[in-house]
Amino acid sequence: MAMPPLNALQAFEAVGRCATMSTAAKELGVTPSAISQQVRKLEGHLGVTLLERIGRRVELTSWGVILHKEVAKGFRQLNHSVDVLERARSQTGIVLTALSSVVNKWIGRKIFEWQALYPEANVRIIGKDDEPSLSDGQSDFRITYGKRAEVHAHFAPLYTDWVVPACSPRLLGARTLSTAADLLKFPLLNIEWESHYSRPPQWSEWAQLVGATVNEKLSSLFFALSSNAIDAAVNGHGFVLAQVSMIEDELRAGTLVVPFDIRLPLPESYYLAWDRSAFEKPYGREFHMWVMGIAKKQSVASSPNRMA
Repeated sequence: MAMPPLNALQAFEAVGRCATMSTAAKELGVTPSAISQQVRKLEGHLGVTLLERIGRRVELTSWGVILHKEVAKGFRQLNHSVDVLERARSQTGIVLTALSSVVNKWIGRKIFEWQALYPEANVRIIGKDDEPSLSDGQSDFRITYGKRAEVHAHFAPLYTDWVVPACSPRLLGARTLSTAADLLKFPLLNIEWESHYSRPPQWSEWAQLVGATVNEKLSSLFFALSSNAIDAAVNGHGFVLAQVSMIEDELRAGTLVVPFDIRLPLPESYYLAWDRSAFEKPYGREFHMWVMGIAKKQSVASSPNRMA
């Protein structure tokens, strides 16, 4: 007999394990009807009934029990093979995961300094917003924010960042801002992180600091990622309360300017977390010391009156 389609086997394995079409469909990212179609295709291919449908639930027939036991073994082995590959890749060098914006705008830029110091060391950087497990061997270090660091066994504070209003020179054109409150007349780009993070400083807080108020019509666009809001500002779409650590390159290149250097601190710090086994890798300890060192410099650069 020819091998059944892999998609059909995958759908059947998920249904047998989850006991409902809808749960299996959600796990595989398809519709329940697609799951049902794949199972019928498998039944037609094998010439046996594999499932009995009882309301919303499904039960394996005697033939289904036999097949599911063996198919489940196969998929467990496939998942194990992928895990083995990931561990092998991880063992070849240091693996750092960090929040997406931190990768895009901070550590992804700083890493070239590390490379210049240790050109023979391999480092893999992964942007990941969900907290990974550092004990499974797939990641050695993690840069995260605030209380999220507490899910890890070992962590230390890196730096507390500050935000400052920044925009593209093109947005200002030939106009001159007489007071800090004048910039609130331009479109304002907002940053709203996921609810499990402490809220970053908002335009209403900055406006209060300069004795002004925010026009809600000019403050209606929100970004979940700081890096996306900064990119929008670079493209001339408005002012952003940008983290100083994330706009150093833009300020040097002149793609962003800060008309009024009035800063607000983030409510929490960034943290570096790690697994003890990371120090057993080549250059693991050196990498830890390097990240802590550049974070110390960043803490000074981000604080008020010290524009990088």
